[in-house]
Amino acid sequence: MADDKERGEEHYLDAVEALEGNDRDGAISSANKACECDPQNAEAWWLVSRLELPEKTAPSLKQVARSLRACRKVIEIEPEHDQAWRQGARLQEEIGLYEDALEWWNQRRIIDPSDTEAVIEQTALLVDLGYYDEAMDLLQVIFENDLDLIPSQMSRLARLHQLVQKATQQGRLTHFRPWDKRDPGWEAIRMRSNKGPVSETYLFLLMVVPFLVLEVWLSQGLNKAGWMGFCFSSCTILLTVILGIRFTKSLFHKVNRPAFNMIRAMDTETTSGSKVIAPELRLGRLYMSILGRRPKAYQERLISIIESGDDLPKGWKPTLPDFEMALPEEEE
Repeated sequence: MADDKERGEEHYLDAVEALEGNDRDGAISSANKACECDPQNAEAWWLVSRLELPEKTAPSLKQVARSLRACRKVIEIEPEHDQAWRQGARLQEEIGLYEDALEWWNQRRIIDPSDTEAVIEQTALLVDLGYYDEAMDLLQVIFENDLDLIPSQMSRLARLHQLVQKATQQGRLTHFRPWDKRDPGWEAIRMRSNKGPVSETYLFLLMVVPFLVLEVWLSQGLNKAGWMGFCFSSCTILLTVILGIRFTKSLFHKVNRPAFNMIRAMDTETTSGSKVIAPELRLGRLYMSILGRRPKAYQERLISIIESGDDLPKGWKPTLPDFEMALPEEEE
């Protein structure tokens, strides 16, 4: 047993040396040998997880699966390995395993109930799935327990809170639930199935820039009136830009509602492992445009689900973890 551990350490050191010499193939080979000799070597498994992901290209589904497997081994051996928790969650989201990612972060919170990052990531996932009430409940966990926040988390938390608050005010009936074939969101998708998503920049150029051009042309006469004319024209242009950005942002979400619905339908397929999108919708420009923008591993997983031919079971809904298990203990 001791000999295996020593050989494992030697292979691990060989892997590190090969990596320093830019020999990734040799490093992967040695790291895998280290894991075979000593399955309890967390650092060797972590090295495997990192090396399985290419540096300059998007990973394939097989590469993501191998990296994720190594991440799971790291967590089993060393539950406090923060980097492995983050990478494992990211990999699951990259291939559309949103239910698994929710449970992954829940297990992290059970180990460390004060982990704010886990709560924020779970909230973001619930928003993607359309569970806004549950997302708001999770946000309350942060506020009620005074969990520590770093600056980047504070800004993201503020955006999530604003998004969730707006969604809950709109009402549950406006949220698209792809697993319900009678949801009116499907009709919106069908109406725009042959049109791709519209970018926010395009809407700004179309709706706001003509007014800015007119204002700049008119300001030439005002600038001749002196300093006051220059200030007035500058303020007018600035105000137009600010209002234009707000207007196009709102219009962007309204115009692209079918695209957001399609994204959620795709995510339902990847997280459930079953088909829910009608075959004719897959031939449309909307579907193809969105699919082309998803990660390579996500595309491969989705294609494999389509080829399997399994339809979404009747009555299926996303399975949410038991959030109560991960709540911080109340101080006596």
